[in-house]
Amino acid sequence: MRKKQEFTLPPAPNMSAEAAAYAEGRNRVCGIDEAGRGPLAGPVVAAAVVLPMSYELPGLNDSKKLTARRREQLFEHLMADDSVLKCIATATVQEIDELNILRATHLAMARAAQGLPQPADFCLIDGLAVPNFPLPSANLVKGDARCLSIAAASVLAKVTRDRYMTELAVEYPQYGFERHAGYGTKAHLQAIHQYGITPHHRRSFAPVAQMELPLGL
Repeated sequence: MRKKQEFTLPPAPNMSAEAAAYAEGRNRVCGIDEAGRGPLAGPVVAAAVVLPMSYELPGLNDSKKLTARRREQLFEHLMADDSVLKCIATATVQEIDELNILRATHLAMARAAQGLPQPADFCLIDGLAVPNFPLPSANLVKGDARCLSIAAASVLAKVTRDRYMTELAVEYPQYGFERHAGYGTKAHLQAIHQYGITPHHRRSFAPVAQMELPLGL
Protein backbone atom coordinates (compact mmCIF):
# COMPACT_ATOMS: atom_id res chain seq x y z
CA MET A 1 0.00 0.00 0.00
CA ARG A 2 1.43 3.36 -1.02
CA LYS A 3 2.22 5.62 1.89
CA LYS A 4 0.12 8.75 1.91
CA GLN A 5 2.21 11.77 0.92
CA GLU A 6 2.31 14.50 3.52
CA PHE A 7 2.53 18.18 2.71
CA THR A 8 3.73 20.85 5.08
CA LEU A 9 3.01 24.52 4.59
CA PRO A 10 5.99 26.89 4.69
CA PRO A 11 6.24 28.81 7.95
CA ALA A 12 4.37 32.10 8.01
CA PRO A 13 6.09 35.35 8.97
CA ASN A 14 6.29 35.88 12.72
CA MET A 15 7.53 38.43 15.26
CA SER A 16 10.70 36.62 16.34
CA ALA A 17 13.04 39.17 14.73
CA GLU A 18 11.16 42.03 16.36
CA ALA A 19 11.17 40.20 19.71
CA ALA A 20 14.93 39.70 19.50
CA ALA A 21 15.46 43.41 18.85
CA TYR A 22 13.22 44.40 21.77
CA ALA A 23 15.09 41.94 23.99
CA GLU A 24 18.27 43.88 23.19
CA GLY A 25 16.69 47.05 24.57
CA ARG A 26 15.14 48.61 21.47
CA ASN A 27 12.03 50.69 22.06
CA ARG A 28 10.33 50.78 18.66
CA VAL A 29 11.21 48.35 15.86
CA CYS A 30 9.97 48.79 12.31
CA GLY A 31 10.00 46.53 9.28
CA ILE A 32 10.83 48.00 5.88
CA ASP A 33 10.22 46.71 2.36
CA GLU A 34 9.91 48.13 -1.13
CA ALA A 35 8.06 47.57 -4.37
CA GLY A 36 9.03 48.54 -7.89
CA ARG A 37 12.76 48.08 -8.29
CA GLY A 38 12.46 46.19 -11.56
CA PRO A 39 9.88 48.01 -13.71
CA LEU A 40 10.69 50.24 -16.66
CA ALA A 41 8.25 52.92 -15.49
CA GLY A 42 6.94 54.47 -12.30
CA PRO A 43 8.45 55.25 -8.90
CA VAL A 44 9.91 52.87 -6.37
CA VAL A 45 7.76 52.72 -3.22
CA ALA A 46 8.88 51.80 0.29
CA ALA A 47 6.93 51.30 3.49
CA ALA A 48 7.95 51.20 7.15
CA VAL A 49 5.68 49.49 9.69
CA VAL A 50 5.75 49.08 13.46
CA LEU A 51 3.43 46.35 14.74
CA PRO A 52 2.38 45.78 18.36
CA MET A 53 4.06 42.63 19.66
CA SER A 54 0.64 41.06 20.18
CA TYR A 55 -0.46 41.88 16.64
CA GLU A 56 -2.39 39.30 14.63
CA LEU A 57 -3.83 39.63 11.14
CA PRO A 58 -4.81 36.29 9.55
CA GLY A 59 -3.26 35.79 6.15
CA LEU A 60 -0.65 38.52 6.45
CA ASN A 61 2.33 37.35 4.43
CA ASP A 62 4.87 38.33 1.81
CA SER A 63 2.89 40.33 -0.76
CA LYS A 64 4.25 38.16 -3.60
CA LYS A 65 2.47 35.15 -2.10
CA LEU A 66 -0.93 36.85 -2.02
CA THR A 67 -3.58 37.51 -4.62
CA ALA A 68 -4.26 41.11 -5.58
CA ARG A 69 -7.65 40.93 -3.85
CA ARG A 70 -6.13 39.62 -0.62
CA ARG A 71 -3.40 42.29 -0.70
CA GLU A 72 -6.08 44.96 -1.00
CA GLN A 73 -7.98 43.54 1.97
CA LEU A 74 -4.87 43.39 4.14
CA PHE A 75 -3.87 46.89 3.04
CA GLU A 76 -7.21 48.28 4.21
CA HIS A 77 -6.91 46.48 7.56
CA LEU A 78 -3.40 47.79 8.17
CA MET A 79 -4.21 51.35 7.14
CA ALA A 80 -7.33 51.47 9.34
CA ASP A 81 -5.60 50.12 12.46
CA ASP A 82 -4.32 52.98 14.63
CA SER A 83 -2.20 50.55 16.66
CA VAL A 84 -0.08 50.00 13.54
CA LEU A 85 2.45 52.76 12.91
CA LYS A 86 3.18 53.13 9.22
CA CYS A 87 4.67 55.42 6.62
CA ILE A 88 4.77 54.99 2.85
CA ALA A 89 7.34 56.92 0.81
CA THR A 90 8.63 57.01 -2.76
CA ALA A 91 11.61 57.84 -4.88
CA THR A 92 10.63 59.41 -8.19
CA VAL A 93 11.56 58.36 -11.68
CA GLN A 94 13.82 61.42 -11.85
CA GLU A 95 15.62 60.32 -8.68
CA ILE A 96 15.97 56.80 -10.03
CA ASP A 97 17.58 58.11 -13.21
CA GLU A 98 19.87 60.51 -11.32
CA LEU A 99 20.94 58.22 -8.47
CA ASN A 100 20.46 54.69 -9.92
CA ILE A 101 17.74 52.30 -8.79
CA LEU A 102 19.60 50.89 -5.79
CA ARG A 103 20.38 54.26 -4.23
CA ALA A 104 16.88 55.51 -5.02
CA THR A 105 15.41 52.45 -3.31
CA HIS A 106 17.51 53.11 -0.22
CA LEU A 107 16.37 56.74 -0.29
CA ALA A 108 12.71 55.70 -0.34
CA MET A 109 13.35 53.29 2.55
CA ALA A 110 15.01 56.02 4.61
CA ARG A 111 12.13 58.41 3.91
CA ALA A 112 9.63 55.78 5.06
CA ALA A 113 11.52 55.04 8.27
CA GLN A 114 12.02 58.70 9.11
CA GLY A 115 8.40 59.54 8.31
CA LEU A 116 6.82 57.28 10.93
CA PRO A 117 4.44 59.14 13.25
CA GLN A 118 6.56 57.98 16.18
CA PRO A 119 10.27 57.48 15.52
CA ALA A 120 11.68 53.97 15.31
CA ASP A 121 15.02 53.25 16.94
CA PHE A 122 15.70 50.06 14.97
CA CYS A 123 14.82 48.91 11.45
CA LEU A 124 14.51 45.42 10.02
CA ILE A 125 15.10 45.78 6.29
CA ASP A 126 14.17 43.21 3.67
CA GLY A 127 17.04 42.03 1.49
CA LEU A 128 20.70 42.93 1.59
CA ALA A 129 22.34 45.40 3.94
CA VAL A 130 21.72 49.08 3.25
CA PRO A 131 24.93 51.09 3.69
CA ASN A 132 24.79 54.41 5.57
CA PHE A 133 21.16 53.94 6.59
CA PRO A 134 20.17 56.86 8.84
CA LEU A 135 18.85 54.62 11.65
CA PRO A 136 20.27 51.51 13.35
CA SER A 137 19.24 48.55 11.23
CA ALA A 138 19.68 44.92 10.32
CA ASN A 139 18.95 43.23 7.02
CA LEU A 140 16.92 40.07 6.61
CA VAL A 141 17.23 38.17 3.33
CA LYS A 142 13.72 37.10 2.31
CA GLY A 143 12.53 39.05 5.32
CA ASP A 144 9.07 39.55 3.82
CA ALA A 145 8.49 35.81 4.20
CA ARG A 146 10.04 35.61 7.69
CA CYS A 147 9.28 38.82 9.58
CA LEU A 148 5.71 40.01 10.16
CA SER A 149 6.42 43.74 10.17
CA ILE A 150 8.37 43.42 6.90
CA ALA A 151 5.49 41.39 5.42
CA ALA A 152 3.12 44.21 6.41
CA ALA A 153 5.45 46.74 4.79
CA SER A 154 5.57 44.66 1.62
CA VAL A 155 1.77 44.74 1.36
CA LEU A 156 1.58 48.51 1.89
CA ALA A 157 4.32 49.21 -0.64
CA LYS A 158 2.97 46.83 -3.29
CA VAL A 159 -0.65 47.97 -3.11
CA THR A 160 0.33 51.65 -3.06
CA ARG A 161 2.47 51.25 -6.15
CA ASP A 162 -0.11 49.15 -8.01
CA ARG A 163 -2.77 51.77 -7.32
CA TYR A 164 -0.47 54.51 -8.59
CA MET A 165 0.21 52.64 -11.81
CA THR A 166 -3.52 52.00 -12.29
CA GLU A 167 -4.16 55.73 -11.96
CA LEU A 168 -1.35 56.39 -14.44
CA ALA A 169 -3.08 54.06 -16.90
CA VAL A 170 -6.01 56.49 -17.06
CA GLU A 171 -3.67 59.17 -18.41
CA TYR A 172 -1.73 56.77 -20.66
CA PRO A 173 -4.21 54.01 -21.56
CA GLN A 174 -2.20 52.71 -24.51
CA TYR A 175 0.58 51.37 -22.26
CA GLY A 176 -1.45 48.98 -20.11
CA PHE A 177 0.10 50.09 -16.82
CA GLU A 178 -2.89 48.68 -14.93
CA ARG A 179 -1.95 45.19 -16.16
CA HIS A 180 1.84 45.06 -15.87
CA ALA A 181 2.56 47.92 -13.40
CA GLY A 182 5.41 49.15 -15.61
CA TYR A 183 7.34 45.89 -15.86
CA GLY A 184 9.00 45.03 -19.14
CA THR A 185 6.39 42.68 -20.54
CA LYS A 186 6.12 42.02 -24.25
CA ALA A 187 3.00 44.17 -24.46
CA HIS A 188 4.71 47.04 -22.63
CA LEU A 189 7.77 46.92 -24.89
CA GLN A 190 5.54 46.85 -27.95
CA ALA A 191 3.67 49.91 -26.65
CA ILE A 192 6.96 51.77 -26.15
CA HIS A 193 8.00 50.94 -29.70
CA GLN A 194 4.69 52.18 -31.02
CA TYR A 195 4.07 55.27 -28.89
CA GLY A 196 7.45 56.25 -27.48
CA ILE A 197 8.21 56.83 -23.83
CA THR A 198 6.37 58.94 -21.26
CA PRO A 199 7.78 61.18 -18.51
CA HIS A 200 7.13 58.22 -16.20
CA HIS A 201 9.56 55.86 -17.93
CA ARG A 202 12.99 55.25 -16.44
CA ARG A 203 15.34 56.50 -19.11
CA SER A 204 18.37 55.02 -17.34
CA PHE A 205 16.99 51.49 -17.72
CA ALA A 206 18.51 49.73 -20.72
CA PRO A 207 15.31 48.67 -22.56
CA VAL A 208 14.14 52.29 -22.47
CA ALA A 209 17.50 53.97 -23.07
CA GLN A 210 18.35 51.75 -26.04
CA MET A 211 15.28 52.87 -27.92
CA GLU A 212 16.48 56.49 -28.06
CA LEU A 213 12.95 57.77 -28.34
CA PRO A 214 11.82 61.32 -27.59
CA LEU A 215 10.26 62.09 -24.23
CA GLY A 216 6.49 62.20 -24.31
CA LEU A 217 3.96 61.50 -26.98
